[in-house]
This record gives sequence, C-alpha cells and structure tokens, in this order.
Amino acid sequence: QVQLVEAGGGLVQAGGPLRLSCAASGVIYSTAVMGWYRQAPGKQRELVATITSSGSTNYADSVKGRFTISRDNAKNTVYVQMNSLKPEDTAVYYCNLVHLIQTSFYRYWGQGTQVTVSS
Repeated sequence: QVQLVEAGGGLVQAGGPLRLSCAASGVIYSTAVMGWYRQAPGKQRELVATITSSGSTNYADSVKGRFTISRDNAKNTVYVQMNSLKPEDTAVYYCNLVHLIQTSFYRYWGQGTQVTVSS
C-alpha cells in the first residue's frame, strides 16, 4: 500500500507564489509516476502536472510557464512550485502516484490540500 501526505496549501494573494509538497510512504517502485491534480468547487478533478522518476514532466496548458513540478526520488517526495497564482487556481490540490505493474495501473491519492487565491 501507498500513503501520500500533502503539505503547503493555504491562502495567497493573486500573483503570489506557493509551494506544495507530497511525501509518499509504503511500497514505492522506482518507476512510479507522481503528480498533482486539482478540483475546484463544482468542477471535475483535472490534471495539473506529472513527473516520472527520470524527470520527464507533463503540464496542463493552464499552468505551463507558471508551475514547476519536481521530485526527490530518495525521499519519495514530489513538489509543485506555483508562481503567478490566479484566482482560477483556487482548488483542492491532490497528490497522485501511479504504479504500472505488468499491464495494470494502481493509482493512489492524497487527502488533498486547499489552495485559495484571493483577487
């Protein structure tokens, strides 16, 4: 089993920065893909960014150039540095880890951390 614990959410003014972290524990395979998703009130959960163990990244168009995802494999921790925050970035941010074992995906979620951007 995998446990994910997020930290770093809070209230920030528009244009400001915020950094989220997520520590994974349990059985973590080196091939795990880690990432961040978010869900705003009344909306579906959406991708923010993902990163592989080798450092390949993928970003949602809405955050490209403003958010940077990074990962410390030794600590099984993923980060997202969020700059130039906008009110529309307000959401609950969820950490995600995916294992691909043979042909099956195993997906794990953190409990979520609230990010609120005031205008």
